[in-house]
Amino acid sequence: MVVFLANRANLQSKRLHDRIQNRLSGEFENVRRQRAEPRESGPYRVVAEVNPQQFLGDDTYPTATARVEIGFRLQTGDSHERYWINWIEPDRSLLVGWHQDGTHDDLGPVYLQVNDGATSVAHEPAQFIDSHPLDVVERRLNSLRDAVPAVEWKQGRPVGFGPMAL
Repeated sequence: MVVFLANRANLQSKRLHDRIQNRLSGEFENVRRQRAEPRESGPYRVVAEVNPQQFLGDDTYPTATARVEIGFRLQTGDSHERYWINWIEPDRSLLVGWHQDGTHDDLGPVYLQVNDGATSVAHEPAQFIDSHPLDVVERRLNSLRDAVPAVEWKQGRPVGFGPMAL
């Protein structure tokens, strides 16, 4: 059992992303911390490659390559951090991710999004987790096993979500 302290006031961005990188290194491949692109919020991202069939426990899953990208922005002026936790399948132009970024306030503070390439095709409200960022990462990684297979497809393109537990 992993215990995370609730005190987030002293978190430092580089250290947090290094700890996320360490967490992912045991389960994923080619894990690296990188500087965020200028258009992205927050200074860092952790990127890791994953075998979807192995991670999802489904030998019939239709692609063998994906990556996970995680980024947090700590000093937001809000009472909580902002984050992006994305599953990306380049071969199928799929992105599934939780975003706590203030862009869809009508859905609440956190939403689950599916993209077809760069185009967002669906948003669903998601549970707000008021916890240490490492706990958020852990819980969202576990939830990927439900969210990714719940993506609905039509004519080879992702179009939204089917039934799942958010």
